[in-house]
Amino acid sequence: MLIWINGAFGAGKTHTAFELKRRLSGAHVADPEVAGFALQRMLPPAARRDFQDLAQWRSSVVETLQQIDAVHPGPVFVPMTIVRDDYFDEILGGLRVRGVDVRHYALIASPETLLKRLSTRIAFIRSGLRRESWAVEQIPRCVAALEQERYATHVATDDRTTDEVVEWIAQDAGLTLTAPRLVPWRYQLRRLRVGMQHIR
Repeated sequence: MLIWINGAFGAGKTHTAFELKRRLSGAHVADPEVAGFALQRMLPPAARRDFQDLAQWRSSVVETLQQIDAVHPGPVFVPMTIVRDDYFDEILGGLRVRGVDVRHYALIASPETLLKRLSTRIAFIRSGLRRESWAVEQIPRCVAALEQERYATHVATDDRTTDEVVEWIAQDAGLTLTAPRLVPWRYQLRRLRVGMQHIR
C-alpha cells in the first residue's frame, strides 16, 4: 500500500509521514523531493525551475514508486505537495493504472495556521538563514486547490496534533499502529531531528 500525504507547505506532511513510519512496523518513507532536487542540480542555474514541471521527474516518480511498492511488503508513505490537477492525475493516476494501491490524504489547514507554522520554520541557503517566503507565497493556490473533491481524503489539522493526524490516517487506511506516542520531550527532539534532516 502506498499512502500519499499531500498538503500545503507547513501542513505537516513530512512529520506525519515519519511519525507514521516510526509507529508502524515495516513502514518506509519515499520522498519524491529528493529526486526533484537531484534533477535540478544537474541543470545549469538558468534552466532550473519548479522540478514538478520536469516531465522526467513525474515519470521517474511513477516508475520508482511502482518499483518500491513491488518489493516492499509494508506501507510506503509519500510526503509531497502536488496541487496541479494534471500532474496529480498523471502521477497518482499512473500508479493506479499500474496496479498500485494508492491512498491519498490531503492535510488541510487554514491560511492563518499555515502562516503560523511556517513562521517558525527556517531554511538554510548559501547566504545564510531565511524565512520560508516562497512557501508562504504558495499558500493561496495550495489551499484553493486542495479544497477540491479531487484531493480527498481531506484531513483537518488546524485543531489536531501530529499524533492525532497520524492515528486518524492509520485508522482510515486500516493500519495497526505498533508503537505508542512519544512523551512530549522525546517527540520534540525527534521533530527537531526530522526537520534538520529535511532542510534544503
